[in-house]
Amino acid sequence: MAYRKLGRTNKHRRSMLATLTKQVIMNESIKTTDTRAKEVRKFVDKMITYGKKGDLVSRRKALAFLHNDKKVVEKIFNELAPRYATRNGGYTQILKLDERRGDGALVVMLRLMQDESK
Repeated sequence: MAYRKLGRTNKHRRSMLATLTKQVIMNESIKTTDTRAKEVRKFVDKMITYGKKGDLVSRRKALAFLHNDKKVVEKIFNELAPRYATRNGGYTQILKLDERRGDGALVVMLRLMQDESK
């Protein structure tokens, strides 16, 4: 599977992606660059899929990736997994906002999809 290096070392990249994943899950939206959003989307979808499985192995995998942040894992398993129970993937949405003033990087909003019932 190809992935983006994002100009970081392996440890820094993994930590950054885990932190961005936690922020998306807790706040349900973040503003970041387009390339970071496309990379983080994979991990957010994977965490919600773990929540939908709901077994102990999935919970431990989510905890391992998210730096043992129990609040985030509880939100995944108790709120997000039931919300997306009927949805098969595609839990996130990327909305293009503007270009960043300093370097012209495309800034986007990465957010969780809203409920279909609303």
